[in-house]
Amino acid sequence: MNANITLARGLHILSCFWILALAVTVCADALGRGLFNAPVPGTKEILQNSVVAITFLQLPLAVYSGSMLRTPILVGLLPPVLRRLMRVLACLLGAAIFAALVASSWPEFQTAYRIGEYEGEGALRVPTWPVRGIILVLSALTVIAYLWMIALDLAGRLMNDEEAPGAIRGSERGGDA
Repeated sequence: MNANITLARGLHILSCFWILALAVTVCADALGRGLFNAPVPGTKEILQNSVVAITFLQLPLAVYSGSMLRTPILVGLLPPVLRRLMRVLACLLGAAIFAALVASSWPEFQTAYRIGEYEGEGALRVPTWPVRGIILVLSALTVIAYLWMIALDLAGRLMNDEEAPGAIRGSERGGDA
């Protein structure tokens, strides 16, 4: 199995555990608030930052599995060569968008780290640089995912577009497809 896909799956699993931790935090906050009049401090700030981080942790696997938003109406009418061209163009556009996000996130990450930027007041102040760093790194990994998908598509190593757009064939998925 390709290291890129293994990393993407690992990040996805990390995001699942993060979601579980958030569910526990929200339940603890609700129970603490309702039963003891003592909510978990900073729950709102933790949730705000976590939702963004979890979303970006799931992006590379979404690209590899063909789960990014797409509309197959026009593509379904095209011959296979033009379908491939459309997939490549879509991946190039996705890579360009996330590359622009990397470029625009870098100064913000540096500033947040340098000045110790945080969200929240009172009992819990959540630093923003970790989430900004996650956005930066995962955007870069998403660019790599898009470029890798272009390479796989041009090499003919993706499954049939109607069956599983973006899904990886054979040894890339770890199976015998």
